[in-house]
Amino acid sequence: MKKKILIVGGSGFIGKNLIKALNHSEYEILSASRKIPKKKDRIKNIKYISLDISKKRQLKKIKNKIEYVINLGGNIDHSNKIKTFNSHYIGCKNLVDHFIDKKLLLFIQIGSSLEYGKVKNPHTEDQKCKPNSYYGLSKYNASKYLLKKNIPNVILRLYQVYGSYQKKNRLISSAIDAFLKGKCFKSTSGKQYRDFLHISDLTSLIKKILKKKKINHGIYNVGSGQKMQVSKILKITKSLIRNGELELGRLRMRKDEMIYNYPKITKVEKEFKWKSKISIKNGLIKTIKYYESI
Repeated sequence: MKKKILIVGGSGFIGKNLIKALNHSEYEILSASRKIPKKKDRIKNIKYISLDISKKRQLKKIKNKIEYVINLGGNIDHSNKIKTFNSHYIGCKNLVDHFIDKKLLLFIQIGSSLEYGKVKNPHTEDQKCKPNSYYGLSKYNASKYLLKKNIPNVILRLYQVYGSYQKKNRLISSAIDAFLKGKCFKSTSGKQYRDFLHISDLTSLIKKILKKKKINHGIYNVGSGQKMQVSKILKITKSLIRNGELELGRLRMRKDEMIYNYPKITKVEKEFKWKSKISIKNGLIKTIKYYESI
């Protein structure tokens, strides 16, 4: 019998990649997003519903029996504080409350590295969080709420995930877009250290989590395990495309920007027998090919 999964945010960047990566003969997938994708963008045999998880009454739309919830939902524009709070915290809270007595096998919450805030690096899951952004605080509040409830859970605190289907408003996607168009990509000095993870590594982890019978519930940092300066990844991207220009130091860093933001990933590697397999270079090549094709 197929396992029944609700993927909140199924038409977004991570959601699209995850749905494509899952074995559809093994899973019955319900994809929920604020807007149902156009017919040409829908994946065959997937059921789509329109759902805003920040509005509790809309959860009544979920008629299917659900065994697994994967919450990828959230507002992309973090400058809008109200929408950020409602989508990332209230939305998660509403989902947890809805499924608390529905005998879920697992609730997978997508968290963020920004829940930690300005603390010592590399981040470990037992560190005290001091989020210094509204987005980080909203995600942290969602994690705290989920952990307090009697519901089987895994919280994946993601770092810099990139790859196919990502909108052109993130560091790597926007740089690739500029270089492919022969434009100049303006950046900060790029001194920041980050951990970049290709989307296929993330989907492989989620697949392993869904298959594991006994899980130690709680928080897991998810990254490649390799920190890299932003300037270096931009230079590698530029060298692979061989077009456009890169100007480092043209932009100022945000006031809340951290120089160091990277994890220790021993816990997730050990629990799920998982490792990042896609190198930065190969990940960028895959991503560039995707943006060249659209």
